[in-house]
Amino acid sequence: MVKIATVLTELFEDSEYTEPKKALEAAGHEVVTLGLEAGQTVTGKTDGVEATIEKAVADEDPADYDALLIPGGYSPDKLRKDDQVLDFVRHFAMQRKWIFTICHGPQLLVNAGVLNGKNLTAVKQVAIDVINAGGNFFDEEVVIDEIGRFVSSRTPDDLPAFDKAIVDVLEK
Repeated sequence: MVKIATVLTELFEDSEYTEPKKALEAAGHEVVTLGLEAGQTVTGKTDGVEATIEKAVADEDPADYDALLIPGGYSPDKLRKDDQVLDFVRHFAMQRKWIFTICHGPQLLVNAGVLNGKNLTAVKQVAIDVINAGGNFFDEEVVIDEIGRFVSSRTPDDLPAFDKAIVDVLEK
């Protein structure tokens, strides 16, 4: 079993949180929802899904987690101004732990400064941010960067392939 942190705040993309979480838990992994304030309820932007922030990022040691999930929506843009969240994200990149990101999720990775030389995808309008941050952008359903330890997808349409890929890399 792997322990996965997912970072969220208001206006996350509902399915990009719920579907990967469901897939990971069905595979026997633990997913812990982190945000800015423990106990806070945050709401998804598309379907109004409510998620409870189990623990504050500031109170958690990233060394206690094996992987990181970054759903899209407006959440990554809101989180990328928080230095504690950025430090948390940097830990995963520096320690070469898996980072799973979809849609606008790479915005958080851009601000964390961890994309140089990494291969990934994102929603089309974030492509230039990935490139400007030194990443290699591919407009594909799923991009797996084995060396950098990233799994990325573009939009909710890619969720079936994304969910399969994140479960598969954890089983290797």
